[in-house]
Amino acid sequence: MLTKDQKLNPSNEFVDNLKRDIPEMANALFICSDPNSYGLTDKFSEEMKTCFFNSGFNFKKFKVLDNRNAKGKSELINEAEVVILAGGHVPTQNQFFQQINLKNELKNSNKIIIGFSAGSMNCSEEVYAQPELPGESLSPNYKRFLKGLGITKSQILPHYNLVKNEYLDGKKLFEEITYPDSFGRAFITLNDGSYLYGDGQYEIVYGESLIISDGTIKK
Repeated sequence: MLTKDQKLNPSNEFVDNLKRDIPEMANALFICSDPNSYGLTDKFSEEMKTCFFNSGFNFKKFKVLDNRNAKGKSELINEAEVVILAGGHVPTQNQFFQQINLKNELKNSNKIIIGFSAGSMNCSEEVYAQPELPGESLSPNYKRFLKGLGITKSQILPHYNLVKNEYLDGKKLFEEITYPDSFGRAFITLNDGSYLYGDGQYEIVYGESLIISDGTIKK
């Protein structure tokens, strides 16, 4: 949901919905995807901060949580009114969320939680960690289903318009890997610019999406 001109993507009322929900001068916390990649985390967090600022959001504080300050995670999370979950490698981020017990830290809190890419995927109760890196679809040790934050029951697959024709390990990413994984489940594909919005009572998809379930894809 970021654009090349360093702003949040306003498509499908994304910025409008955020402006309605985020209070003025809120405290924000950016939670990384890889707790040990400090350089990348600093780069991505600064880009994210800039995109929010250029889209009309002024935060009182904008802090970052990774392994440099994970011991103080409870205080950092508690003071944040807005929690931003970074994009990246789903299993790596999921492991960090487990490490800091993020699900419990967010339990019964009234925070605005914004997940980008992997961050949105890890918001699910059961996360589908779609194989992404070479070898993952072949490895018997790669876990495709992980425990998530439980913020939503929807299993999200972002960037569908960009990756729907990709191959991994010599197989079609969707037709030969993801479709077979969908039996008994339902994955919501989101094109860039689309997103899932929920307020604790209902959820709605803004923008284009498709459902992958029981080996087929449909609107």
